[in-house]
Amino acid sequence: MSTTLPNAMELSKEDWLQHSQAKGLPKFRANQICEWIFDKKISTPTEASNLPGAIKSSLIQDFSWEKPKVISRLDSEDGASKLLLRSGERLQTYEAVILRYENRTSLCVSSQVGCKLACTFCQTGKLGFFRNLNTAEIIGQYRIAEDIVRSEGRRISHIVFMGMGEPLDNFTAVSKAVKLLTSADGYGLSQRRVTVSTSGLVPQIKQLGVENKCALAISLHAPTDELRSKLMPINRKYPLATLKQALCEYQAQTGQVITIEYILLEEQNDSLKEAKQLVKYLHGLRAKINLIPFNTHPGSPFLRPQIKRMESFQKYLSTRGYPAPIRYSKGLGVSAACGQLAAKSQHNLDSKPQRQNVLHAQ
Repeated sequence: MSTTLPNAMELSKEDWLQHSQAKGLPKFRANQICEWIFDKKISTPTEASNLPGAIKSSLIQDFSWEKPKVISRLDSEDGASKLLLRSGERLQTYEAVILRYENRTSLCVSSQVGCKLACTFCQTGKLGFFRNLNTAEIIGQYRIAEDIVRSEGRRISHIVFMGMGEPLDNFTAVSKAVKLLTSADGYGLSQRRVTVSTSGLVPQIKQLGVENKCALAISLHAPTDELRSKLMPINRKYPLATLKQALCEYQAQTGQVITIEYILLEEQNDSLKEAKQLVKYLHGLRAKINLIPFNTHPGSPFLRPQIKRMESFQKYLSTRGYPAPIRYSKGLGVSAACGQLAAKSQHNLDSKPQRQNVLHAQ
């Protein structure tokens, strides 16, 4: 983060074994360190009660234990909490969202500050791109959220890379974070409960299938190249046929059902015509579809469809064998819903996205 020291939160068990060996420490010390970090989730070596003082001092000297700072927290009545975060002395802010449900607690993490892809319906894309988050900053979002929900008798059970940024545009840091989160020697979350969402970066989808077996979600939002290119410029580089080939390869490598994210935009992509085209496109893939009513925000030309149109769209998909629940986003009241993340604090929730939104100091 703000220091040149390696951050303890981005190291794997293998890294800790190598470090202990280099320090002349027995293997069991590396195992102890991993237990304190991954299982007990300490914030500083001083909390590791069974480590000798000399080892604690060395860990403090050799590594950064810094986590992102919570600049503000906004709680919604529906159980969502939006965390506005900053790393070290950097001015840029980014967001993570805790989503509480009856039987699970999910965390939506950011992978970048801003985004390069400029999808027309997304506030983050209107900010432009600032920088990639590193692995420690991504894991730090999880660690902060765990501290918050643990005090409520909960734990983070699901993680979705659906916050600010395009995860696969920051492939190295995201892939390493996913491995730490899902490894039995790391934080131990189920691979099926860690989902990486992408707008369709084909080479990275293929690479992800080789390196990880996490769940994959595709921000599709349109079933034809003409419409998708209009909504999502990335489609001009990786059109639908190319994307589908990569999805078939990913499914063959991982065995995972692929989630299709489809934001419903009034009279843009919500007719029965598009529903039929979507079914045709998905033929041959094992997929489930999340239908997301558009979440309105300042400056957007799009509207949320009428309920009848959404239900008609959903019914067609379900009768063709595709589970297609309508997902009403949590956190609407604090600008934390799908498509609304733009690093906003309380005083500018209702403003249009601007670059200064991510540069304010509080």
